[in-house]
Amino acid sequence: MRPAHVLLAVLVAAVWGVNFTVIEVGLGHFPPLLFSALRFLVAALPAVFLVGPPKVAWKWIVGVGLALGVAKFGLLFIGMDIGMPGGLSSLVLQVQAVFTALFAVALLGERPTRVRVAGMAVALAGIGVAAVDEGASGPLTGFALVVAAAACWGVSNILTRKASPPDSLNFMIWVSTVPVLPLLALSLLLEGWSADLAALRSLDWSGAGTVLYVAWGATVFGFGAWGWLLHRHPASTVAPFSLLVPVFGMTSAALFLGESITPLRWCAAALLVGGVALTSLTPAKPREAQPPRGAGNCAINHEEPARTDAA
Repeated sequence: MRPAHVLLAVLVAAVWGVNFTVIEVGLGHFPPLLFSALRFLVAALPAVFLVGPPKVAWKWIVGVGLALGVAKFGLLFIGMDIGMPGGLSSLVLQVQAVFTALFAVALLGERPTRVRVAGMAVALAGIGVAAVDEGASGPLTGFALVVAAAACWGVSNILTRKASPPDSLNFMIWVSTVPVLPLLALSLLLEGWSADLAALRSLDWSGAGTVLYVAWGATVFGFGAWGWLLHRHPASTVAPFSLLVPVFGMTSAALFLGESITPLRWCAAALLVGGVALTSLTPAKPREAQPPRGAGNCAINHEEPARTDAA
């Protein structure tokens, strides 16, 4: 990678890492589901009128929009709102790589290598250490919700892989249109009109700034720049930079929010980042081809793995 491209990849990781600190600040201004709805509303408008029509089928846009926008970010924001620290959230969410690998085995027929299985085990050990650390200082319910958010992220990764969008920015902008109404409906149902109206009436520059950052910075710029890099470099070259996200997340939370980084949290970080690296950067074995019935051992069936979509 050119030095400028390396700097861009590091910048994206920094924007995504600091995003967790910004989310924590934003949750002081908005109820979590309303905040998440505003994030996607501002990310989608007016960009959806500038990126052109969708380049993949609507079933993938809706599927990713529900899994990523409604489920993943809804659970993440609620988990952080009830006490899960932003820095720890940035770390725990990285277990999405393990969920993605597990779902790929179950749904796409991938065969994990021994190194990848070992990486999953190491990452899950890191989750266990992080749970012990959080259980000693905060509510485990928030921790569980963030782990569930990581699982939903894994589902959206599988759907995105099936969609294979040729333009990641176009895809992300259209995906951002899907969660707005469901999140607003859930906010009205669970958080109430009065809480939502009070938050919007008391909107100040700080609250508006958090919405703009998570929408335009983390979503539009982050996914746009990341997709631009993936179009110019192999995924195995770009992907390792995502391991910097919890580094920036935990550091920014410590600097700006005063979150402590305990020895247990350092241990969890080492296990999670190391396990995720082994899980994410080790290619899976291709699915074994099965010989056609009645052909004995004389022929090999080179048929592609069965499709999991409804086409």
